[in-house]
Amino acid sequence: MTSAPVQPAGDTLTWSVPYGGRADALRRVRDFLAREPGGVLDLLCEISTHRAAGYELEAAVATLDGALAEVERYRPGHVRSVAVFMPSNVLLYSYVLYLLVPSLYSGSVVFRPSSQVRDQVVRLHRMLAEHHRLPVELVTASQRAFVRDHAGPASVVVFTGAYRNAERIREQLSTGRLFLHLGAGVNPFVVAPGADVERAAADAVEVRMLNAGQDCLGPDLFCVHEELLPGFLDELITRLKGLRYGPYDDPATDYGPIFYEGALEEAALFLARNRKDIVHGGVVDFRSRRFDPVVVHGEAVTPRTHVPEFFAPVFNVAGYREESALAATLTTGSFTERALGASVYGTAPALVEALRRRTTVTVDTTLLSVDDGNAPFGGYGRQANYISDGENVHAEPVLISKAVADHLPADAR
Repeated sequence: MTSAPVQPAGDTLTWSVPYGGRADALRRVRDFLAREPGGVLDLLCEISTHRAAGYELEAAVATLDGALAEVERYRPGHVRSVAVFMPSNVLLYSYVLYLLVPSLYSGSVVFRPSSQVRDQVVRLHRMLAEHHRLPVELVTASQRAFVRDHAGPASVVVFTGAYRNAERIREQLSTGRLFLHLGAGVNPFVVAPGADVERAAADAVEVRMLNAGQDCLGPDLFCVHEELLPGFLDELITRLKGLRYGPYDDPATDYGPIFYEGALEEAALFLARNRKDIVHGGVVDFRSRRFDPVVVHGEAVTPRTHVPEFFAPVFNVAGYREESALAATLTTGSFTERALGASVYGTAPALVEALRRRTTVTVDTTLLSVDDGNAPFGGYGRQANYISDGENVHAEPVLISKAVADHLPADAR
């Protein structure tokens, strides 16, 4: 069923995908997801809104469609094994990105689910493995045991989660291991002069409310030019008032209860500390885990401003006046360390140019528009994402196949 691994050669005519025969297995999964999505959607709706689950399903199918072309483009060559610490959200999309696509060039793949969604991941793996039957192994061992028995011997280790946890894992790996960290960023959303305020507000709601705010691409900071601020806030609040709360599996639901442990408490603590700045919402029901969308209009940001990572529908809005001052702030200190993505609406060429040197930038559209599972994604902030070859750390947009091709020597595979 699989082809023999072939080391990449200088001549493109002699190079082939290491395990190209496994493309049939990926196609079987793709066809299953496209033709019989019901069971997978039901599972995803245990932790995601129906709308977010549908988006994830579409992204997974599109990534499988492009998997073979991706590997042919970046030519990673054969690696012995890949070990993956899976994230606690976007379960299907992550399964495709970090397990199925790498199986085209890795002899085996082993992964450990997040404890928060272990049951769901076990069931998803069982469902998909029936179709792909690849050497993709699920291990539910402790993190320490997984590092010792699986990540340690692997050629490539992928970790999705907090930067401090990534550093702890990386320190335990021996030289020669390729380590990929995928974290999170501030993802500032800027509304500059010349912006279509209605469109900007609509897009702000779309990206921040994805999965009730429980998504890593959600902006943790909205920077709005002072002249546009009143109109933007009015439009934003009007749209938020029209959202519908309900169960995750209802297609008409715009947002539901907060699923993830700690996210509700952390967001509520932010509201308590900034209660004087709340201009809309702010109601939290701890018993039902309901957290209604809230708009907080605080002071202008500075390089010293701490912007929390929200996994809840929090719109943290700050005004600004000078483009140059905002550009200096968003490219300094913690903003640089957490540089993953940014969106700019309106006319701010100097700001866009400054941000593009450090992060992925979209203009008049959200980061969702450039979410391509077959292309590198991210910024140049070490806390947002990085690649370590055992000696050097490279903070750059990440795609596993490209990282292997660029940073893993053939003798380390």
